[in-house]
Amino acid sequence: MGLTDIRDRIDTAAREAGRDPADVHLIAISKVQPNERVEAVLKEGHRLFGENKVQEAESKWPGFRERYAGTQVHLVGPLQSNKARKAIDLFDAIHSLDRPKLANTLARLAQETGTCPDLFVQVNTGEEEQKAGILPRDADAFIADCRDLDLPVRGLMCIPPVDETPSLHFALLAKIAERNGLEGLSMGMSADFEEAIALGATHVRVGSAIFGARVYD
Repeated sequence: MGLTDIRDRIDTAAREAGRDPADVHLIAISKVQPNERVEAVLKEGHRLFGENKVQEAESKWPGFRERYAGTQVHLVGPLQSNKARKAIDLFDAIHSLDRPKLANTLARLAQETGTCPDLFVQVNTGEEEQKAGILPRDADAFIADCRDLDLPVRGLMCIPPVDETPSLHFALLAKIAERNGLEGLSMGMSADFEEAIALGATHVRVGSAIFGARVYD
């Protein structure tokens, strides 16, 4: 569809929901995309991107950031604790804070370095065994623990089960965020971001609809 089409759909969805389109941030998911495709989107003026892996971001983004001022990169995939130090250096936000061990590691590193990316707690809204994330019933306590660690928790993230209505999961995430005083809602991907916006998404994650089909080695 291309960047312009996705932006237009985001703007329309926001206005239909009575929201300011400027409050919805498009994360262009650039994982496993050739550099020339990523640079083409940068040349169109887009400056917010998402990566799934520390190693890929490390090889791709330092150079782009030198050439394109204002570029931000968010980690939207799982983060191993032993790669947390690199993640703090590489990313402006981490959307996959999903367990106490990682929270404690990030808190320790934040104390050492004096900096920490914005954090989104990943909530396993579908309570799927194979999927990472804090269970909904544990979310309030985990958020409180993260705040006790002085971590900059800005919001929540979820990935709904593929075989369930996504709006139910978006509504659940929004409810948890509201009662914890969190404004950030990272939810909605290529197939359902308009539903997510209607339910309060502040960050939507769109990849192949912008860049084309992913290229795997």
